[in-house]
Amino acid sequence: MFGLDKADTRTFLFVIAITLLAPFILNPFPTDSALAQFNGGYPDLMQRFMIFGIFAVGFNILFGLTGYLSFGHAAFLGVGSYAAVWMFKLLSFNIIPAIALSILVTGLFSLAIGYICLRRSGIYFSILTLAFAQMSFAMAYSVLSNPSFNLTNGETGLQVYASDPQYLKGSGPDITHLFGLEMNATKTLEVGAWAFQFNTGFYVCAFFMIVAFYIAMRIFRSPFGLMLRAIKTNQTRLNYTGLNSRPYTLAAFVISGMYAGLAGGLLAAMDPLAGAERMQWTASGEVVLMTILGGAGTLIGPLLGAGFIKYFENIFSKINDNVLHTWFSLMPESIENFLVTIIHPFVGKGWHLTLGLMFMLIVIFLPGGLVDGGTRIWNKITGRNRTSPDVVASPKPAE
Repeated sequence: MFGLDKADTRTFLFVIAITLLAPFILNPFPTDSALAQFNGGYPDLMQRFMIFGIFAVGFNILFGLTGYLSFGHAAFLGVGSYAAVWMFKLLSFNIIPAIALSILVTGLFSLAIGYICLRRSGIYFSILTLAFAQMSFAMAYSVLSNPSFNLTNGETGLQVYASDPQYLKGSGPDITHLFGLEMNATKTLEVGAWAFQFNTGFYVCAFFMIVAFYIAMRIFRSPFGLMLRAIKTNQTRLNYTGLNSRPYTLAAFVISGMYAGLAGGLLAAMDPLAGAERMQWTASGEVVLMTILGGAGTLIGPLLGAGFIKYFENIFSKINDNVLHTWFSLMPESIENFLVTIIHPFVGKGWHLTLGLMFMLIVIFLPGGLVDGGTRIWNKITGRNRTSPDVVASPKPAE
């Protein structure tokens, strides 16, 4: 089915199912209950799950398959956002031309960056990508915001104004849309104590995520993907055979950059604003964490990692002292205050500490990421002893 074998078809159908049913799956608790704090089925968060899932899946094609660790992928995310907003300013709020330009521009940008950075490998490649990303951030923040040549609008961020030409707008809505279907249009289905939200923007992002995941699957199983696996396993030995590996690594870099550009374009489509902060090194580090946390070199791992991190970022960061006091209000005041004091550093602004501790535990006990953990649990249930078929071999030194 879809040119995939049975195992990959099951994986693909599983991804489609959990994506389409996300408004139900991510709202397990009644709306008025104290545990509703942990519901993640609202449009903004579900859109971020999909968008950063695309970002992580694309990054995994470079890092998971070839072993090249880029610390500068946020530059492509930012370039994609800027390209999309410029399309909104010049043509209309229709997201299709904006997303198309985002992919095209980031493809060309990543081709130029990759051509230079891939002259080196290992830590030197990583440092080069980080340097280019920081230069891109500096240019977007200051150099390209010069009044005489303002492409990025500096720290304010690039946005759409009423004075912008929008030559193809016509009678279209004054908000991002898909041929008239507004991205922020949301319908709520109330079932008993539950409220499920169905958002147009989420399903648009979900469609692109499913397509991007399918393309990644085909790359993984293609001869091109096998060549990338060979590069990761032992590039030196591959070069000794007379094969030039550089065109393959450059192609992987460009494809990965175009995935990041698509994610950046979708971010702008959900909120037509592009800022230089999307190009900072912290954003590049975040996608590295997503991929490693989920399972580098696996198909579904980056999606799990992206969902895991974005869930903590959006849900746990909202738990403040008032929420904690509400949870423990039935306890004696001294115990209530003690529990709030203990938990306070791990939630709210301290959610990074909780995420960091969990990341350490996963790296120590599940070096293959969340996919490794799921495989181990499945092996315990079924009594089998096998590894995930998606895991790419670790690099070994040449003999």
